[in-house]
Amino acid sequence: MMTRRMAIMLAIVGAILALFIGYKIFMGMMIKKFMASMGNKAETVAAMTVTPQNWEPTISAVGSLRAVRGTDIAPQLAGVVASVPFKSGDDVKAGDVLLQLADEDDVANLNSLKASAELARITYERNKELVRTRAVSQAALDSAVATYKSALAQVAAQQALVNKKQIKAPFAGRVGIRLVDVGQYLTAGTKVTTLQALDPIFIDFSVPQQSVHLVKPGQKITLTTNAFPGETFTGEIAAIDPKLDSETRNVAVRAELPNPDRRLLPGMFGSVKVVTGEPEKIIALPQTAITFNPYGQSIFIVKKGEPGADGKPVLTVDQTFITTGDTRGDEIAVLKGLKDGDMVVTSGQIKLKNGSHIVISDSVKLPNDTSPTVQDR
Repeated sequence: MMTRRMAIMLAIVGAILALFIGYKIFMGMMIKKFMASMGNKAETVAAMTVTPQNWEPTISAVGSLRAVRGTDIAPQLAGVVASVPFKSGDDVKAGDVLLQLADEDDVANLNSLKASAELARITYERNKELVRTRAVSQAALDSAVATYKSALAQVAAQQALVNKKQIKAPFAGRVGIRLVDVGQYLTAGTKVTTLQALDPIFIDFSVPQQSVHLVKPGQKITLTTNAFPGETFTGEIAAIDPKLDSETRNVAVRAELPNPDRRLLPGMFGSVKVVTGEPEKIIALPQTAITFNPYGQSIFIVKKGEPGADGKPVLTVDQTFITTGDTRGDEIAVLKGLKDGDMVVTSGQIKLKNGSHIVISDSVKLPNDTSPTVQDR
């Protein structure tokens, strides 16, 4: 009886173990099947076929605009403002009067000195005639000459003083906002306005030491500024500083640009590109297509396999390491690891690995501009 019960119990335990083992095997098979199906799931990505582009070798920098001639207008002498003949923002010619200080006392003194000089001249002329007849001595003539020259010098000094009470434009240009009023007392050096010659205009920028040999006077440059989005201004290098900055190891460069409509103003900043050679064939990619890692940069190249159930080739990816070069806007040059005609994943690569199946979608449009502007963002 005992043996029979033991056999029944062992049979039940064996059945339970068999069921448990069967369940584990079944679950393992299902998990394996699920993982296999997950591994074969196609990921949706964006891709592009690369072709060589013409890239001109350039040096990029940020520069600051300044006038070819520019100055702050200020009197050399103190005085009361008698007139301000210009209006703010006027275009003036060289020699136009910009400020007149009260000069009545100075003009009166000048006229007095002119009268004294005229008397000294008459005395000198008379003595010059009389010395021929020996009516006066040579010493008297010499004294008359000295007196006449001294009188002329005093007239010239007073005339210079009167001239300083009138400020004229030293060159043609555009005046700024008027900062003084008639009747106002000015001390020497008080700023009246600014005068800027705007056409042409300079832009100053710096070039690093390793690129000094690539720049020279006469080279073409292009300027873009966010003041005029989408517009490009052209000019050429006018001068290169013969000395590098000992702290930054940069050399100062100045370029000149035509500015006939006077829209470019001193003090603006802009992005400068200096063309340093002939165009080269370069393969470039959007920066979003490249995965940057401490051990290198990589991309996913699309590979076409055998046709699938729908008759279309099965697409997979191959992760490839590349060597990158210069960056221009949204694009970056690829020097090694890519060839003309390769199709590269440009978006969605974060979910990929070597051999992943993919489906290409053209619904995603990524920024890919060599000269983006703030408005593009």
